Amino acid sequence: MQSDVNAAKAISSVQGTIEGRSIDFVPDSERNDKLSSQGPFWFVGNFTFFTMTIGFVGPSVGLTALWTTLAGTLGIMFGTLFMAFHGSQGPHLGLPQMIQSRAQFGYRGVVLVLLATLFVFAGFNIVNLVLMMQGLKTLFSWNPFQVALAVTVPATILAILGHDWMHKTFKWSLYLSLPLYGLVTLAVLMGWVPDAKPITGATPVAALGFNWTGFIAQFAAAASYNIAYAPYVSDYSRYLPKNTPSGKLITAVFLGASLSGAWMIAVGGWLGAHLHATDVLVSLNQVGASIAPKLGTLVVAVAILSFLPVIAMNIYSAKLTAITSVDSFRKIAPTAKVRIVAIIFVVLLQLGVAMTIYNSGSGLSVLNIYLVLMLYFLVPWTAVNLTDYFFVRKGRYAVPHFFMPGNNIYGTWGTRGLLAYAIGFVAMIPFFCVFNGSEEVYVGSLARAMGSVDLAWLVGLIVSGAAYYLLSNSLDLDSEERVIEHIEKHMPEFTTGDKKRV
Repeated sequence: MQSDVNAAKAISSVQGTIEGRSIDFVPDSERNDKLSSQGPFWFVGNFTFFTMTIGFVGPSVGLTALWTTLAGTLGIMFGTLFMAFHGSQGPHLGLPQMIQSRAQFGYRGVVLVLLATLFVFAGFNIVNLVLMMQGLKTLFSWNPFQVALAVTVPATILAILGHDWMHKTFKWSLYLSLPLYGLVTLAVLMGWVPDAKPITGATPVAALGFNWTGFIAQFAAAASYNIAYAPYVSDYSRYLPKNTPSGKLITAVFLGASLSGAWMIAVGGWLGAHLHATDVLVSLNQVGASIAPKLGTLVVAVAILSFLPVIAMNIYSAKLTAITSVDSFRKIAPTAKVRIVAIIFVVLLQLGVAMTIYNSGSGLSVLNIYLVLMLYFLVPWTAVNLTDYFFVRKGRYAVPHFFMPGNNIYGTWGTRGLLAYAIGFVAMIPFFCVFNGSEEVYVGSLARAMGSVDLAWLVGLIVSGAAYYLLSNSLDLDSEERVIEHIEKHMPEFTTGDKKRV
């Protein structure tokens, strides 16, 4: 009997430390997050040295730091709109983002979108690891694999501990990074960092100015950066109380993510234009060393330390995506053990690919191409998902049916969502515009006719959203509503509010 009591205490202790939830519904009794935490959380998510690399795009395509800042700010604000509206789904439904996508794409059909989002979550960390391995190898001759392990292990532990620990460490990350990047910004504004001198015998650097192709390329890179956060947001807002005001939550997410994103892109634009930066950690070391001896090393160390929670966030969301993918074909219990196994899978995948890219020596070019492809894959999904949530089903969902492999009202394959995604993606192809710096990778016929201006993302948003809305005219929403009302009558914990909520 005593052993049973001790075992129960041990289990309770572990559950109190490690998040017990996975892809399952979060009941009201466990929703202890506060709205006030969302703005700072998403501010820190973009307040990183990696976001600065988005500002490298502008100077690489001929923009001055000022034009880079303007294009990046407008782009980040545009992308954050989609990200912020997704955030309102978390407290309303109490679900991870990609589980809710089963309503549009079907119980198994959602795997198409899951593969795209897994590419984003894992891809972010892969590029992050490559940037850190390259920077620390250049600065201190550190072994790249040891660097990858030193960064990945604590981030993995944090991802295993889960949601509550993520929020705690993001708070400490803010305390570390705010004075750091405040100092870097002050150094840039005050002119404490001298411009890079031309290298003797090197090809002269072209004068920077303004061009529409570069402006739109920078806009699209910044927009894609925060649109890529769209599949994350509900994962970290689902622990908010169900009655959280949607307008206030959307505003908090928007301000947090767009302000820090614009700030970091502006600094990155200056580093790219004045220091000809291609390695962000090397550039930060140069900025710190210009202020005081050895300060560059401290700047790099704090930049990496404050970045660990973001690495963990990517692992955490990639884990939810991996579990949802498996669950779509083979029902699994959403236990802590399943979470840990999924996390280990994601981490090993990231490490393997990161080492391969590092050894190829193509880190920054991979980043530029990755940002564009990420936007292309996610735009049709976000258009379909938001159209369904705000204009078709208006926030009314039968939550238990998201977890029913058969006989659920959303079907196994969501023909309307899959078709709308495909239509939008195909419509984008002639507008694709992928460059590696000034080197053309792929330019669609219509993009070339417009002077290689990238409008594929805009086409995808409009076409996918419109296609889904039109295809949804045949949905039997009255029948769905009767099912939802039955669920709410007998299982009131799954209520999703009235039709006027959203």
